[in-house]
Amino acid sequence: MDETQIWALWATLMALLCVSAFFSGSETGMMSLNRYRLKHQRKKSSGARRAAKLLDAPDKLISLILVGNNAVNILAAIMANTLAVIYVGEAAGPWVATAVLTIMMLVFSEVTPKTIAAQNPEWVAFKASHILRPLSQILAPLVWMINKLTNSIIRLLGFDPDKGHDDALDTQELRTVVDASGHKISGDHQNMLKGLLDLETVTVEDIMIPRAEIEGINLDDPIEAIVEQLITSDFTRIPLYQGDINNWVGVFHVRKLNHLLRSESITHNALKRFAEEAYFIPESTSLANQLINFKESRSRFAAVVDEYGEVQGLVTLEDILEEIVGDFTDSGIAEQSEIEQTGERHYRIEGTASIRDINKATDWTLPTDGPKTLNGLALEHLESIPEGNVCFTLGGYRFTTLTIQGNMIEEFDAQALHRRSADE
Repeated sequence: MDETQIWALWATLMALLCVSAFFSGSETGMMSLNRYRLKHQRKKSSGARRAAKLLDAPDKLISLILVGNNAVNILAAIMANTLAVIYVGEAAGPWVATAVLTIMMLVFSEVTPKTIAAQNPEWVAFKASHILRPLSQILAPLVWMINKLTNSIIRLLGFDPDKGHDDALDTQELRTVVDASGHKISGDHQNMLKGLLDLETVTVEDIMIPRAEIEGINLDDPIEAIVEQLITSDFTRIPLYQGDINNWVGVFHVRKLNHLLRSESITHNALKRFAEEAYFIPESTSLANQLINFKESRSRFAAVVDEYGEVQGLVTLEDILEEIVGDFTDSGIAEQSEIEQTGERHYRIEGTASIRDINKATDWTLPTDGPKTLNGLALEHLESIPEGNVCFTLGGYRFTTLTIQGNMIEEFDAQALHRRSADE
């Protein structure tokens, strides 16, 4: 064999290694594409549209790439063996060819192109689609035959080759996507998106103002006391009830008080006449549904009742919006914080603070499927009302009661026993 033929063999071998690198990188690039980003990019990029078209039939795409890659690798092996025989003889040629070609394949045709493709999947996939798309049409009969054969084997093994891949994400997976987008989405916007995702799983019972904390107007009280209560109230809307909190008459908007004061006709009947109709909702209503209900009913204020019709609390449109955008105060009057940080992993927490608010403020993981307040959680754990201050551990958190009043623990000192890792 003359020198020209030997150089032709070397050139062919190098070309085959490059083609093998193309197929290897194409496979990694195509399979590493972000499907959701691809759906967005296909509106403005022809490369994205070609890649998306190929990925619509992933079995055909994989078959196409593997057919090309294996054919090229086999040809490369033949060329390498021929060259090895020329240089070292027939006895040692195959062994030398295998060793050298394996190293060359791994370095130049596998690891290097796949690493580049994994780091730059869009660039590689969009460029490769220029070749893969027409190649898929040329090799369509061969790919079809191979797919038929492999699908038959897949069925024999008990799997369904026609089973589609579900790319849809559930709520928790969407939360993970939002968390993973920290470098592109601000912290406030991330919290808002996660708040929206929580609306389906959180009920009005989880965020309502409990019955014991409702500031309402008892129409059995003297009118002078009622007027004083309305004037000094920090709220814009106040429920009216007759004798018992369960007997709601309506909801009075404080701004209407000025009209009554100017007319000097403040009476119990006048308050009833100017009150909005009471709106009742079950405590199991999800925040997503209640937000829609508020919109349809044009209401902003609702009483939350249990299965017996007993009022358990109240919820407002602002309460639901706070779950999305974070806390904001009514009438510009800030509430005193129920959760105050006193040191590293150390907090002073009021017993009426909700478990969800505590978890959000401290990044803790107290259980939310039972009692809704810290006082309720503590009493459930202790199984009795302590006669004096006690210290107890719940999960990875230590609680010390600071103030006990009657049947309620009013204040706690709380501490996380272990620092949370970044992966938790």
